[in-house]
Amino acid sequence: MNTKTIDWANLGFQYIQTEKRYISHFRNGEWDEGVLSTDGNVVISESAGVLQYAQTCFEGLKVYRLEDGRIVAFRPDLNAERMVDSAKQLEMPPFPKERFLDAVRQVVLANLDYIPPYGTGASLYLRPVMFGSSAVLGVKPATEYEFRLFASPVGPYFKDGVKPLTLRVTDYDRAAPHGTGHVKAGLNYAMSMRAITEAHALGYDENMYLDAATRTKVEEAGGANFIFVTKDQHIVTPRSSSILPSITRRSIMTIAREYLHLETEEREVDLDEVADFAECGLCGTAAVISPVGRLVDHERTIDFPSGMEQMGPITQQLYDTLTAIQHGRLPAPEGWLYEIKEQ
Repeated sequence: MNTKTIDWANLGFQYIQTEKRYISHFRNGEWDEGVLSTDGNVVISESAGVLQYAQTCFEGLKVYRLEDGRIVAFRPDLNAERMVDSAKQLEMPPFPKERFLDAVRQVVLANLDYIPPYGTGASLYLRPVMFGSSAVLGVKPATEYEFRLFASPVGPYFKDGVKPLTLRVTDYDRAAPHGTGHVKAGLNYAMSMRAITEAHALGYDENMYLDAATRTKVEEAGGANFIFVTKDQHIVTPRSSSILPSITRRSIMTIAREYLHLETEEREVDLDEVADFAECGLCGTAAVISPVGRLVDHERTIDFPSGMEQMGPITQQLYDTLTAIQHGRLPAPEGWLYEIKEQ
């Protein structure tokens, strides 16, 4: 192992360019073979579909170095499948699942020196992205596309330790029924920029979005799914056709059932019942689980019993179990850890 000279202990969550990335182009109705490239820049037409009509989707996943030296990606097959769903929703040609997994393998092997050592709390973050690259002027799908997969070493999302967040119930809508909320489209995140900027300016860490139709049901935060813990220790996560199917959330629900032997529910969650929950958290690839200590719903403030100093006890167990699986300290369910090795 010859890792780069990086201060792993103080590494934050930001982009650091690595040596190689994988690039494939869709032209004349098919994807080319794809190559590894040292060029981190993209050159496209000023009228490219991604620039005119936001025709783009992306994914995010992490790679870990285990104590025994093995290198694993966490559930990349689900990222591949979700990217296929996103592409179809945006009238883009899906990048095949097996090609996706091979791109993961190639990029990781080409950037081995950027994989953080075991025990540092850091990981190698992979960002697959696809976008319309050919010129369009009328409103229609592009005819050519580019798939890229690049890597960046990242530290823990909360470098100074996890502290419970304060959220507000926002008056902005994240996604409408029958829209794109259930896929990882770039446009979903673009529309959240104003809401999160306002939230930060007002002293909040994140937004809670409600359903656009009735504004009575909890959906998700700007970039994470919600999980709640009831007072009798059931794990509840909102169900909606406009919520992104988070891989972290799905993993947490499995861990709750199979490792911690807790009851789990995926159902509609009314805003009015949130005050009755014992714990609240946000879950996603970057932070894994972020505890929520307080929710401000306009004139009403909800303080969760877990408090503003640390994770609630059940949320902490979920976090500890999932991270232990990701780092190889606990046995993983079948297929969760995708080992990266030379073929």
